[in-house]
Amino acid sequence: MINELLKFNEEFVAKEGYKPYITSKYPDKKIAIVTCMDTRLVELLPNALGIKNGDVKMIKNAGGVITDPWDSTMRSLLVGVYELGVNQIMIIGHTECGVQGMSADEMLHLMEKRGVSSSTISLIKRCGIDLDKWLTGFENTEQAVKDSVELVKNHPLLPTDVEVSGYIMDSVTGKLTTL
Repeated sequence: MINELLKFNEEFVAKEGYKPYITSKYPDKKIAIVTCMDTRLVELLPNALGIKNGDVKMIKNAGGVITDPWDSTMRSLLVGVYELGVNQIMIIGHTECGVQGMSADEMLHLMEKRGVSSSTISLIKRCGIDLDKWLTGFENTEQAVKDSVELVKNHPLLPTDVEVSGYIMDSVTGKLTTL
């Protein structure tokens, strides 16, 4: 499958298919969006919000939430604010998220089934990594988004003039509900 993507890419570049997407690294709308990596949102979310290439900084991860004030998502937001002119942050969760109810035990079981040894998992735990916390999802999407909004709003390195807001998107219709 990757070879098919690479072949398409060669043709895309050769035909100059990139030209309609040329823009700067600075988001035109000065907005950063944190959302889930769910495949249903790839085209739905931008179309539902009327955004196009160059309008926003889009940061995606499993669940679309910030779980730690020093994780890569928060770092990306700070880069967006200080280096790229972002002054509004939207955190958008969605209905039927796969991270809701995700179990660390199940993830660890799947890892072992795919060849990660139990001794490797034990070693990681002995090194101070709390895999049970790190691999556990959330119980309630709305609460997870609210918690992320509060974490970002209260981050000691985020300027107080940056607006932070949370939403839930319907994974089918694209309708946003403000939290």
